[in-house]
Amino acid sequence: MMVTMPMELSHVLATDGPIARRLGERFEVRPQQAQMIEAVDHVLQEGGTGVIEAGTGVGKSFAYLLPAAKYIMDMQESGQADKNIGRGRVVISTHTIALQEQLLNKDIPLIQAISGGEFSAVLVKGRANYVSLRRLKRASQQQQELFPDPEDVNSIDVIERWAQSTTDGSLATLPQLSRPSVWSRVASDHEDCMGRRCPTFNKCFYQAARRRMENADLLVVNHALFFADLAMRREGFGFLPPYDHVILDEAHTVESVASDYFGIQVSRYQVHLLLSTLANARRQKGFLYAQLRKYGSETPGLQRAMDQVYVAHRAMENLFGELIGWQENAGRSNGRVQQPNIVTNELSPVLKELASSLKLVRDCTEDDDERLELASYINRAQSIAGALTALIEQTVEDSVYWIEMQTEHRIPRVKLVCAPIEVGPLLSEHLYNKSNEDGLKGGVILTSATLATGKAESGDTSGKAFKHLFDRLGLPSDSITLLLGSPFDYANQAQLHVASSLPDPNHKEYANKVSPLILEHLDQTDGGAFVLFTSFKLLREVSQWLEPFLAQRDMPMLVHGSGVQRSELLETFKRNPRSVLLGADSFWQGVDVIGDGLRNVIITRLPFVPPDQPLVEARTEQIRLKGGNPFSQYSLPEAVLKFKQGFGRLIRSKQDEGRVVVLDNRIVSKSYGRAFIDALPRVPVYVDQVTV
Repeated sequence: MMVTMPMELSHVLATDGPIARRLGERFEVRPQQAQMIEAVDHVLQEGGTGVIEAGTGVGKSFAYLLPAAKYIMDMQESGQADKNIGRGRVVISTHTIALQEQLLNKDIPLIQAISGGEFSAVLVKGRANYVSLRRLKRASQQQQELFPDPEDVNSIDVIERWAQSTTDGSLATLPQLSRPSVWSRVASDHEDCMGRRCPTFNKCFYQAARRRMENADLLVVNHALFFADLAMRREGFGFLPPYDHVILDEAHTVESVASDYFGIQVSRYQVHLLLSTLANARRQKGFLYAQLRKYGSETPGLQRAMDQVYVAHRAMENLFGELIGWQENAGRSNGRVQQPNIVTNELSPVLKELASSLKLVRDCTEDDDERLELASYINRAQSIAGALTALIEQTVEDSVYWIEMQTEHRIPRVKLVCAPIEVGPLLSEHLYNKSNEDGLKGGVILTSATLATGKAESGDTSGKAFKHLFDRLGLPSDSITLLLGSPFDYANQAQLHVASSLPDPNHKEYANKVSPLILEHLDQTDGGAFVLFTSFKLLREVSQWLEPFLAQRDMPMLVHGSGVQRSELLETFKRNPRSVLLGADSFWQGVDVIGDGLRNVIITRLPFVPPDQPLVEARTEQIRLKGGNPFSQYSLPEAVLKFKQGFGRLIRSKQDEGRVVVLDNRIVSKSYGRAFIDALPRVPVYVDQVTV
């Protein structure tokens, strides 16, 4: 029998509630979860902003999904729901795919089952994730004219076979391609879309996904798509349909992702891909060569466009070659560019001229397919030209600019980047307290297991522990705050071990000294360990030292950065309880190993972000100019957040037990070290194996 969701949300998770009846012995009451439900429900009903840290085990996804479902169904029941203006629609944004899968495959179906109401939820992906059947057919038919490399043709064949059996048509199910770049020739593209005039419209995977999105009540997206949409809305258009409220889970990553999408970047590869798609002179392949064979050289603009592709190739090589030369001869070691016009930008004018010639070609063809494809190339050429001008002339205010280079490849990889020094003002303008089209005040919830950087007790609503987050994200001063500790018994489930006798992590002998100590701790737990690093350099040094010793012990060693996919490393780790995984940045967060498989997390050094990273450097400079202390206001709280993420890998359930080992003596030798320990749940602390 279906149970109607009561108005009192607390009853849903009560011992005699519908979820308890459905889960049986697996159900447990969590007071922290009830507190979070109340806070989220308040924001969804009243609007405004809520900031909630919910420790591991609180069940935060249920704590925001239940109020979201109630809000949606209340709007439907009252007749106020209106998809056209977003009334009654909620967006949930996450950072990791794993959490999206949990929400869509487990949590949301359970809430739909017990609620009795009808609300729909869909996973939203960006348009470029979907194959265009029309573009795929065109690429296949013209493959001999378009693609210079046999591997390109093979990849098109792989996509064709997959397209005949796929049910969703998205990259998530596409087999690995030997030439991933061909996907750009077959992906759904706004500029190259015929809409209802398309012969494959009724079969179109993207259009089907779009219809599901526009009819859905609950949209699950990733942060990349959400902030890309938010950035587009500054220009007057967006990808997502209107919505009332947004819930940002894994919100500790918001500043980083928002910086990426409110910034600009252009890479050599990006330009090369556009130009080589248009014309490959050496092999006489590409779109313009296909046009030449079909229509002849008399087509207005065609020969001129081909000539300009070659000119643009030379301008591209000159530009990125000059950037490499400038960086090697005059640039700073971190790649930061602090003055405009360090190189001559001959490429932007050529790309604009190329776009003009392509417009002539487009205006002379009556083939709708070709006109749309040309429109896409025109838009890409103009966009790159504009972005390059902004980057080189440094016209985007309050931003930091830098060059990223990898010159060890046969063709150097070069990228010019800028990002806002502060995202707070942008989020304040475009996200917080925005009203819907009919005046409804929207709500924004930010939640994560790690948002607070100060010492506070569970249940604290003062907001003091969130000061760093407020400063960085420009949160409204009247935001609701709630800090909820974990229901797990950390005092009995976990231990914190600190090694104080090691040299400073920056000492030249650190790697030689730390490796034997890592092995000692691995022996004490018989493997089952994550060893977390802040740099691949140290990771490689330690892995080389450990390899023969772990081989002798028959402990499988899995090394991040060895060419194996992250997900595959994790699955291999889970299959053997004696495994040892050496991981860098991405293994500090978003990784769940429940049970005895992970019983030891070794943190090689406190995770301070390198101070000379361009964005970090610019942010600390800005704090200093305002009279602040960059270390205490930025570097330390950022490191504390990352440290909490690493610590959080250990205990993922009430049955988990183990130790976290810190091999950085600064946690006890420096006055600021206490901030790291204070930010953790209360656990027994052992310094050099002695209880303190």
